[in-house]
Amino acid sequence: MPAVQVRGEVLSMKQTGAYLSMTLVAAGIAEQTRPGQFVALSVGGEDGSMLLRRAFSIHQVADRGVYGGTVEFVFAVHGKGTAWLASRHPHDPIDVVGPLGRPFALPKDPANCVLVGGGYGAAPLFMLADGLRKRGCRVDFVLGAASMDRLFGALDAKRMAASVAFTTDDGSYGERGRVSDVLPDVIDRVHADVVYACGPMPMLEAVYAVAAAAYGGAGIPTQVAVEESMACGIGVCMTCVLPVIGDDGQTRMARSCVDGPVFAGDRIRWDALGTVPADTVGAAAMGQM
Repeated sequence: MPAVQVRGEVLSMKQTGAYLSMTLVAAGIAEQTRPGQFVALSVGGEDGSMLLRRAFSIHQVADRGVYGGTVEFVFAVHGKGTAWLASRHPHDPIDVVGPLGRPFALPKDPANCVLVGGGYGAAPLFMLADGLRKRGCRVDFVLGAASMDRLFGALDAKRMAASVAFTTDDGSYGERGRVSDVLPDVIDRVHADVVYACGPMPMLEAVYAVAAAAYGGAGIPTQVAVEESMACGIGVCMTCVLPVIGDDGQTRMARSCVDGPVFAGDRIRWDALGTVPADTVGAAAMGQM
């Protein structure tokens, strides 16, 4: 179903470690959302000068309730837009468009699924875990962050997963290191069939490399939700493009907001992120412009 634009209303906001979690009443969006999709919010208010929307991965939805359908997302304050969001109060209006983007694909049959998240980028994985469990899949988490206060969803992960491995860069919680350091052992231990990942692009690249090398190089499939700047969220502005290999083996510049944000890990040209590879369809024409 197509995305909708609604005048949402702040229901609540709470501190979650180093992050903020906002819940919006957004009728028509919650009912359509699938794991991995996102919303685009107008920030700054009607009299503000910030024209571009801000995109946020959807953490959880509730399609029924006292106030109607709700959408929850997690964010950290990085600039004027997120600072404005952080200053909102219950009942404040926010213009929101969603759900946007391509969601995760769930296995048709029960499978052993490892979900890997970095920081608050892990937020979409919890709705995904719910969907996988309903299909009879085993779910194991690997969650990492720079420090303990930047881990997201530790308690929820322990509640819903068969096992959870934690890593922090500073060793303040779990294993010292990166998620990619412990992922090989997790894949082998749980006999993983597929890896899902959300987080910073360097982390996603490392996770893909581990999954591709699993089982003596036989590898297992990955689905990754990429983090690229999305100025419009609807495929118009072309700020979120990255090189992706199509079904025909040709590389094209795909728009993360409409062709993603979820991609198969083996389709992304990891070595060429931030560039237009010379063999990209249409690259020659671009060079003449």
